[in-house]
Amino acid sequence: MHVKKKKQICHNNCLNPGTKKADTWLSSKHSNGGSLDRYTADPNQRGVQARADIIRPRPTPCKPLIPHQPRKPISPVVMPASHSQRSNRIVVAMYHYTARESADVSFVKGDRMEVLDDSEPGWWKVLHLTTLQEGLIPCNFVAVERSVESEDWFFENVSRKEAGKLLLVDENPRGTFLVRPSEHNPRGYSLSVKDWEEGRGHHVKHYKIKPLDNGGFFIATNQTFPTLPALVMAYSKNALGICHVLAKPCPKPQPDMWDLGPELRDKWEINRNEIQLIRKLGHGNFGEVYYGKWRNKIEVAVKTLRPGTMSTEAFLQEAAIMKQFRHRHLVALYAICSKEEPIYIVQEYMCNGSLLDFLRTGDGKYMQFEDLIYIAAQVASGMEHLEGKQLIHRDLAARNVLIGEKNKAKICDFGLARAIEDDEYCPKQGSRFPVRWTAPEAIVYGRFSIKSDVWSYGILLMELFTYGQVPYPGMQGREVIEEINKGYRMPKPLNHPLPDSIYRLMLQCWDASPEKRPTFEFLNHYFESFNVTSEIPYLEPPTD
Repeated sequence: MHVKKKKQICHNNCLNPGTKKADTWLSSKHSNGGSLDRYTADPNQRGVQARADIIRPRPTPCKPLIPHQPRKPISPVVMPASHSQRSNRIVVAMYHYTARESADVSFVKGDRMEVLDDSEPGWWKVLHLTTLQEGLIPCNFVAVERSVESEDWFFENVSRKEAGKLLLVDENPRGTFLVRPSEHNPRGYSLSVKDWEEGRGHHVKHYKIKPLDNGGFFIATNQTFPTLPALVMAYSKNALGICHVLAKPCPKPQPDMWDLGPELRDKWEINRNEIQLIRKLGHGNFGEVYYGKWRNKIEVAVKTLRPGTMSTEAFLQEAAIMKQFRHRHLVALYAICSKEEPIYIVQEYMCNGSLLDFLRTGDGKYMQFEDLIYIAAQVASGMEHLEGKQLIHRDLAARNVLIGEKNKAKICDFGLARAIEDDEYCPKQGSRFPVRWTAPEAIVYGRFSIKSDVWSYGILLMELFTYGQVPYPGMQGREVIEEINKGYRMPKPLNHPLPDSIYRLMLQCWDASPEKRPTFEFLNHYFESFNVTSEIPYLEPPTD
């Protein structure tokens, strides 16, 4: 073989070690007990219907936009810059998907497709390279071929706390791992690994993956690698100072679906004959909630609005607001049926129901302290998104948070809203609101703001850490209002897992001055970084 050609082949193999699947931890070489048991000690171990409101602030002078600084590419594949340059772009399926309409294409994990049009948000037109079928696919189910996003071990949008929850699933053996973007270094990454120690049991250890100036990466300074796949490959063969050899990638949860199908991404008024109501889940002041199916195949939750609750025109305007907000901790609105009464709101189904019922009667009453922290962080994350969009919930409570598989939490009823022109909302005289969750300025003056939602979040925390106890136990509604105005605040509950630090945070949420209450951005960061005793800081392996 020619010398130059031989050098080029070696160079390519170095740059793309992850593309040769037979050499990874998935091969028979690593499927037996031998390589999985290798261990290197780590000496450095250390009820009421909710409503929401959009705020339209007064005009302010325009500020120049700061250009987005993208993460430095970590794959040798050059990412196309525009649609006109994206011919022959190949993506690979990361999950299975079954077509829901005639316009979309079914595929299984590993299938390759050519992107023909990616101009529509959420859905791309592709050519399936095996079946040669053209159609639409949900774009969050695929990744560009040979990119780091196409690796089974790479998790794009996962926090440290969520990584721990995913890894600690009982089915995952010691050495299960994932790689995620660093929360602090825009060019760095984090390696999270499931480990086990006598006296401590299973836990997760986190290692910083630091970037080199030349584009490479390292965990320990004496071991550097040209690419992220090369680093993962090396640690899957030898622990090299970390807690355990990388045994298998953590299973990825199914991505969120924001639409029932591609044809309904814009047209979301559907025929109510397509909805099958199967069983009643609950009821509220404005209607009932059912478990159902769309076209007898997709699970949905259906909220029916009692006739006369609101005008159809007002409902359509407010439902349009709900459809705009897409976040992993907000319940997705799929469709509506508004041509006749009762009006149907068709939304994402969450298998464990409301957080309140989950805490009182479901598996939630057995949750450990770290699980409560995890739910608190998720709710704060969803509210941070609404805060950034200047949307007021007005009824944030445990009854309006839904729980799915593996304690996934999502806020519901945030979009039954009315547009307002100021930074606070004054409801109509005589309107009803839940006083136990409502801030004093909203009770006395009828003024709701982002900061009144923060007050409600503090009450939700009390519900969470008392496993669904009614706020202000023993008090009637009027007495609650009177005592709050006198400065009374709920005391720290006895016989419940509530640290002093979190109780002090609750008191900050209940400050009489709205401007002194924390932001949801702060609250999200607080619970995401909360150091539960089963967690440890980022570790540095020994460097010899």
